[in-house]
Amino acid sequence: MATDWQLLNSAPHWSALYWRAATRRKITGTELPDVGLRCWLSVDAGHLAAYRKVCGFPESGLLPPTYPQVLAFGLQLQLLTDKAFPFPLLGLVHLANRIRVLRPLGGVSRVCVSVRVQNLQPHAKGATFDLITRVDDALGLLWEAESQMLCKGVKLASEAIEPAADATAPMSEVTRWWAPGEIGRQYARVSGDYNPIHLSTASARLFGFPRAIAHGLWIKARTLAALSGHLPGSAYEITVQFKKPVRLPSEVVLLASAADAHGELKLIGAGELEHMLGTWRPIARPSRAE
Repeated sequence: MATDWQLLNSAPHWSALYWRAATRRKITGTELPDVGLRCWLSVDAGHLAAYRKVCGFPESGLLPPTYPQVLAFGLQLQLLTDKAFPFPLLGLVHLANRIRVLRPLGGVSRVCVSVRVQNLQPHAKGATFDLITRVDDALGLLWEAESQMLCKGVKLASEAIEPAADATAPMSEVTRWWAPGEIGRQYARVSGDYNPIHLSTASARLFGFPRAIAHGLWIKARTLAALSGHLPGSAYEITVQFKKPVRLPSEVVLLASAADAHGELKLIGAGELEHMLGTWRPIARPSRAE
């Protein structure tokens, strides 16, 4: 089905959208809308610097590979809180994320950001869908991401398919870091993601978590910052699956295979608890503007 694209004049405001999310707590259907949102957005130097600091990225002429996710967050929030979207935003679980950097993210100032949803599939705990985010510049596609989201309690007619396990390459410790108790609030200020499960023990307990947990995209960003020597500047993709949440505060250890065009990573906590698994690989550069 073709996407019905709507062009916005400016990025949506988070506060009104969070109020909309808080008042929608029921599943209203089992079909994804065919509407997509687009908006021309600019990179703010001050905001970018704050993001680098929170996620551990050094100063560079390239945007961090995870930064476009933050740039697109307002559009994502508007799409997922629209009345046509059938699932409540609060309670969605981020299962996996794939980022594709097609060209170097240098000299990026004003870009067209697009968001849409697709691929509704059954899951053992409900149903999953993909949130697709795309960034284009004057030359065409520059960057894109796919976030697999789970909505618990959705009933679909077809059966869930269990994904096959991938082979694991030898890995060694790259680094370890302390995830402090305040990192959820710090990341919320630069990302706009003020989900209560990330902010404090008190707010997390309202949603069944004994302590606040780290944002999945902060974990991925912090990991990519640590793997800067393993990854090329462009023409690659990195996919991660989020396993057990990182409870705050806690120490995590990053393991990875040797620096190469292909590789694997693992983020673990105390007792070898797996928080995140991932792979990276090269992709073909686009031959022309799309």
